[in-house]
Amino acid sequence: MSNQANVSQNQWSPSSWRLKPIKQEVVYEDSKAVEAAISKLQTLPPLVTPTEIVRLKSSLRDVALGKAFLLQGGDCAELFSYCEEGAIDSKIKLILQMSLVLIWGANKPVVRIARMAGQYAKPRSSPVEKVDGKEIPSFRGDILNGYSPEDRRIDPERLVSAYHHSAATLNYTRAQLGSGMADLHNSLDWELGHVKDKELQAKYQRIVSSITDSLRFMRTVGADTAGQLQTVDLFTSHEALVLEYEQSLTRSLRHPSRSATASGDSTNSNDKGWYDTSAHFVWIGDRTRQLDGAHVEFFRGIENPIGIKVGPTMEAEELVNLLDIVNPRKEIGKVTLITRYGQDKVEKMLGQHIVAVKATDHVVVWQCDPMHGNTRTTNTGIKTRHFSSILSEVSSALRIHREHGSFLGGVHLELTGDAVTECVGGSEGLAEADLSLNYTTFCDPRLNEKQALELAFLVAGHYRGESS
Repeated sequence: MSNQANVSQNQWSPSSWRLKPIKQEVVYEDSKAVEAAISKLQTLPPLVTPTEIVRLKSSLRDVALGKAFLLQGGDCAELFSYCEEGAIDSKIKLILQMSLVLIWGANKPVVRIARMAGQYAKPRSSPVEKVDGKEIPSFRGDILNGYSPEDRRIDPERLVSAYHHSAATLNYTRAQLGSGMADLHNSLDWELGHVKDKELQAKYQRIVSSITDSLRFMRTVGADTAGQLQTVDLFTSHEALVLEYEQSLTRSLRHPSRSATASGDSTNSNDKGWYDTSAHFVWIGDRTRQLDGAHVEFFRGIENPIGIKVGPTMEAEELVNLLDIVNPRKEIGKVTLITRYGQDKVEKMLGQHIVAVKATDHVVVWQCDPMHGNTRTTNTGIKTRHFSSILSEVSSALRIHREHGSFLGGVHLELTGDAVTECVGGSEGLAEADLSLNYTTFCDPRLNEKQALELAFLVAGHYRGESS
């Protein structure tokens, strides 16, 4: 492989992960094709900049200190075909709508991170699966292979294709936000799309009307700050599963001016750092968080803010050791702990993890992922999640944090702006028999627009002191 690590166990480089055991390993048949793809990626410009990454780190520091709330959401497995106007617009609008509800509820700024422009890889429990009685390689995301049974061979050219689709998605997203899509003056133009629930529409319109009245008053008294209200930051994220791809886009770049003090934390004395420019925020999955593993080795050396999925098998001592490895300087908000226990295990696990982290000098962002621990399969073999289970885990997380003198800093959701029927329940009363109406996910079930907004109202209601 190119840039093969030639370092001791304690040194770090973008390729030092190759010295460690790896889970979810990608086995390519054609090593020369892999070399060609990696070489190409190394010549392409960064997808995101250190300035953007450091700005997100500063925002997440505010989240860790309770001054802001983190909303992260998007597709389970992003497909190359989602790189089109309608799909991108629907996700942006939904995240903006949800953040408006959360700002109203929590009375705090909302940090927005999309699972978009790079969420092309998915970990799998088995490298193979059976389709129509025939065993074939599992679909591992568009960055590695295709969903069609005849397209399951691992193709290294997809690494470069992932870059170009990410770049196009990012370019369009930046253009839309820069063109006024997120302008709060136009908040009434954020259509609710497929949401038909009259009560939900009325709640949303009351929030929008309240904001509009405030903007009208500011304009009347000459305090209108339109320039600051016309756009928002929308950062990108994905699970950094395919390390060949992440390594190729990790660059030694100059720290932005004043970055050493922007977050209030100490940084390296060098004027450069290693930035993973594939996204602003990357996370380690629950299957790849081994202390001596390749993914943890890669993550410990990058400047980006990072996430760690924390499942029910995570021991408290292991969690603390992991924090020490990936955040030795104990930067506030550098690490987001994305808890994903399931509604039946959150009561047992979350409290002990909060206690363990509070006993250290680490100040993290606590984020609830109520999706992954609540996946189940129907009698007909369809993967789904029940909306009541998702609500239950979020409600429990809010309460448990409060009981331990902590606070939930954010939510991490698999969602889409389309009117899909993948999660049962919610105010529209989707039943298992309805799943076939518009079940379009290629991996895990996602919240549709109505369900996602309902969840936003739940969290907002908690922060406004309403019953949840």
